[in-house]
Amino acid sequence: MTDENEHYQKNTAGQPLALERRDAAEDGRRYSPSTGRNKDVVRETYLSHMPLKGRVLEIASGTGEHGAHITAMATDLIWTYSDIDPVSQASQRAWRGAADHDRLRGPITLDTTQSVWSEEEEELASLDGLFCANMIHIAPFEAAQGLIAGAGRLLRPAGRLMLYGPFARNAEIAPSNARFSEDLQRRDPTWGVRDLELQILPLAKDADLKLVTVVDMPANNFSVVFEKR
Repeated sequence: MTDENEHYQKNTAGQPLALERRDAAEDGRRYSPSTGRNKDVVRETYLSHMPLKGRVLEIASGTGEHGAHITAMATDLIWTYSDIDPVSQASQRAWRGAADHDRLRGPITLDTTQSVWSEEEEELASLDGLFCANMIHIAPFEAAQGLIAGAGRLLRPAGRLMLYGPFARNAEIAPSNARFSEDLQRRDPTWGVRDLELQILPLAKDADLKLVTVVDMPANNFSVVFEKR
């Protein structure tokens, strides 16, 4: 982990939540190399399968690049950033300030491992969409459980949840994802690549979410889209 990330919020093992160097511009916007590589294909997938208008809440917004990139094309979306990490929140505020529109909101402090995510949860009811990229494998499994349950609480009927990141599929995992998961678990034993069919889909069923599509993405990642019944 680089010195540039020493101030990021730490996990239970004392490791920064950011897994890579994130360079900062003079205006405070941070840039993630991995987001730079995948933001176009993530946006294309979002525009194909997710709401194009209404209110969307992003969970664990990181640098804030995805929200800025998606709303630049989806001009009827109101996008709210959220995070538990102060450094990430500062970057999200900078991206909001640099946008040429007023449809980026937040960030709000939100923790999906809690039964109530934040004091502002009541204001988030009847969301059109929830978006979460690269969070559930870099967090305790309780974060995934809370994320899916919260989607069931907060999405309006026919509202959608999009997850992006690496997954195992029915106990099978790509070798690169297996190595990544092992590395994550060395950092924190509560982290690791989750199994979509064995771990995530049962949570979605309990939250009254139906699977809409699973999209193969570059580098053995997936975009998974659910809809509230």
